[in-house]
Amino acid sequence: MRADQEKLEQLAAASKPSVMAIGIGGAGCNIISWVKQEGVAGGRLISVNTDANHLSISEADRRILIGEKTCKGLGCGGYPKVGEQAMSESIQEVFDEVEKSNILFIVAGLGGGTGTGGIVELARQLHKKFTNDPVPRLVVGVATLPFQIETARMGAAKAAIQQLKQYCDTVVIIDNDRLNHLAGNLPFQEALGVANTTIGKFVKGVTETITSASLINLDYADLRAIMHDAGLASIGIGQGKEDGKVEHAVERALNERLLDVEDITKARGVLIHISGGEDMTLEEVHRGGELIKRYMPPKSKVIWGAKVDPNLKGRANVMVVITGVDSAFLQTQKKKLGRFKLPW
Repeated sequence: MRADQEKLEQLAAASKPSVMAIGIGGAGCNIISWVKQEGVAGGRLISVNTDANHLSISEADRRILIGEKTCKGLGCGGYPKVGEQAMSESIQEVFDEVEKSNILFIVAGLGGGTGTGGIVELARQLHKKFTNDPVPRLVVGVATLPFQIETARMGAAKAAIQQLKQYCDTVVIIDNDRLNHLAGNLPFQEALGVANTTIGKFVKGVTETITSASLINLDYADLRAIMHDAGLASIGIGQGKEDGKVEHAVERALNERLLDVEDITKARGVLIHISGGEDMTLEEVHRGGELIKRYMPPKSKVIWGAKVDPNLKGRANVMVVITGVDSAFLQTQKKKLGRFKLPW
């Protein structure tokens, strides 16, 4: 009887969403810093790194130096295996933080040492820890890819993603080459910052939609329905202004996805979040959701939320997360190089 009561209390606690975002390595910590600076309601932010200097300037609710014995606070030197060892060495300290969370975002840039090795090892350890847990958990990997010209880093990134797909419920990927296509005219530093901002908006948007009062709320069950065991996911964020603002934002979000999806009509599910000023109407929100549903297969799961933000008067922001997709970037391409010739 007492065991039943304890289980009931555990499940009741789980029904209250507790969100945590953990940034691993340099890029991961930068993203967490962005979210911290912007402010997020209802989520806890953790930065994890092997580089003590970088960690000391990161902004988070908690900062954890991992692999102190392995790396001496100096970083991993770009070696993913060292990143794995560092995370393994300090895993209990990370576990102590995640114990009460049922939605976990683990965030990293792939291709280097701490981010690549650390996120894979953390995902593996979380999967092992939560497999027989009576409280349902959702682990979402969020990662940026290096540029295709960074061949060694890309190889490490692809290997990491294959492992993340085994251990995470969903893996959201931001492709820097796709980003280059969409933001190539921006100054270099600003263009690279777009990836961090996009991931930051995703983490902040999902967290606040679940934990804060919204025009149309999402709950933990909604999120789990489309992200549990869902494989790869692509994210798109769009903005619109004045008349037709929601429709224009939807169009941009669908056309400017930061992962090249082979066939959107084969997607398993889609999460739609629409935010706009106090002038945004329910009809506009509904129309935006209907536009996205037209692209989805009939049996796909579609969940959506909407929030009024007084700072968005005359504007609308749309975030679309499409789960269960395939992408060409994971396919091995065999290409023979011919003799190099200058173009002049």
